Amino acid sequence: MKTMTKRLWMVLAVMANAVCICMAQDNIVRMLPENGATEVNIDTHLTLIMSDDVTIGQKGFVSVYDKQTGKLVDRLDMSIPAGPTERQPKNPKAQYTPVPYIYKSQPITNRNTKAGTPSGVNAWDKGRYQLDIIGGFSDGFHFYPMITKGKQVTIYLHHNMLEYGHEYYVTIDKGVISGFNGIKGKKGWTFRTKEKAPDQSQRLLTVSADGKGDFSTVQGAMDFIPDSITSAQEGYKVLVKNGDYEELVYFRNKRFVTIEGESREGVVIHYRNNEVFNPHPADIKTNEVRGTFPSRRAAFAADNCSDLTFRNLTIRTDCKGQAEGLLVNGERNFFENIHIIGDGDALQANGSCYWQNCRIDGGGDTILGRGPSFFNHCTITSYGAFMWIRNTAENHGNIFVDCHFKGRSDSAELGRLPNNNGKNYPHAECVLLNCTLENIPAFGWGEIDDSAKTATILEFNSHDTDGQSIDTSKRNPLMRQLDPIRDAELIGRYSDSHWVLGW
Repeated sequence: MKTMTKRLWMVLAVMANAVCICMAQDNIVRMLPENGATEVNIDTHLTLIMSDDVTIGQKGFVSVYDKQTGKLVDRLDMSIPAGPTERQPKNPKAQYTPVPYIYKSQPITNRNTKAGTPSGVNAWDKGRYQLDIIGGFSDGFHFYPMITKGKQVTIYLHHNMLEYGHEYYVTIDKGVISGFNGIKGKKGWTFRTKEKAPDQSQRLLTVSADGKGDFSTVQGAMDFIPDSITSAQEGYKVLVKNGDYEELVYFRNKRFVTIEGESREGVVIHYRNNEVFNPHPADIKTNEVRGTFPSRRAAFAADNCSDLTFRNLTIRTDCKGQAEGLLVNGERNFFENIHIIGDGDALQANGSCYWQNCRIDGGGDTILGRGPSFFNHCTITSYGAFMWIRNTAENHGNIFVDCHFKGRSDSAELGRLPNNNGKNYPHAECVLLNCTLENIPAFGWGEIDDSAKTATILEFNSHDTDGQSIDTSKRNPLMRQLDPIRDAELIGRYSDSHWVLGW
């Protein structure tokens, strides 16, 4: 009798457990990829749409296994914080790298390299945060393993872990999502990736957030394209379909690639990133002079890249602080109909860039960098200074032709050149030709330190939104007004992008 009772309780316990699992599964309205899906892109995110708003837990694992071999392919530990939430202490002993940073072209991924491996002379980062190798940068980026939007939660696997022609199954521990018992076993959530990669000979790739393109992410497409292509004839075009692309994008060593969106406002590439979340190494200075350690704080970074073309995209950071929407290092890069949204240092441009019909929105020091940059028919808005130019005598700075500057506050001065911790920019150059100025202080430029009084700041034919000439009588005395007759030759030169950029 006792044996029968014990067996009965065991059966009831198994049934109760099964019921709990079923109830937990019933919380899921939809899985993406669908359970049992085939032809899945290798850069896919994993998405669950639940019956109630999602709250992420702080324990447990999300695991992906190869279904055929049973091998663990990737794992997210939810007990590890995404990244720092406070600025790291200043290190007075930090130095610039003693030799120019070397951009090695190597197949470095999370599969063959431990994230956090120093790529330069910097020390290991000993912080306990989520780390992901993106774009071959072994030092890695802090990232959010899960991002929620109401009833939807998107799971971000480590990059480059899935392979073509493999079937996978996903498990989620209880506690990963509050109130959710998880997914267990080999049949709870399975999918199979596409059998093979796109045909490289076509040189045309499509990115679609719904998974119906060659790739689901911009990063996936850029990872596929070979480094250092030698000619435009061998170049690639990446067509990005309208959609929301919440991803941290970083790639390096790319040449002759066109990234073109279906529409500027319809393609939004964005991420929560800034200098606090992804700081530079504590022992190495960065971001100031050529050859320094790459910055990791932008939502989208094209690093050591040349001969790129960007069209019809919105690129945005979702953070405040030192938080670029876009950071670009390289030469001969062309941008047309791009909308860049950032905060302090919204756009950082180091190397020659041409900007055509672009919009740039920022909080202050909105355009930062070493130049040269030629802006043609662009609209720039800012709450603080529009720019802090840092070019040397080697090249020109920022040239604006027929652009529109919109101040968002009374502090929206055109630019500034203050003392920067003992460093300044005596060769900084800014030229405004035929620009519309809206809500710009009468003095034009803000603080200019004594050591920067040799900077070149030129202005010609600035006018308001009605086309009426701006009163420049109260301008900073270092802001020289050009005369249409006496300075005609100089105006002509600065109006020529080839003369400014050298290409």
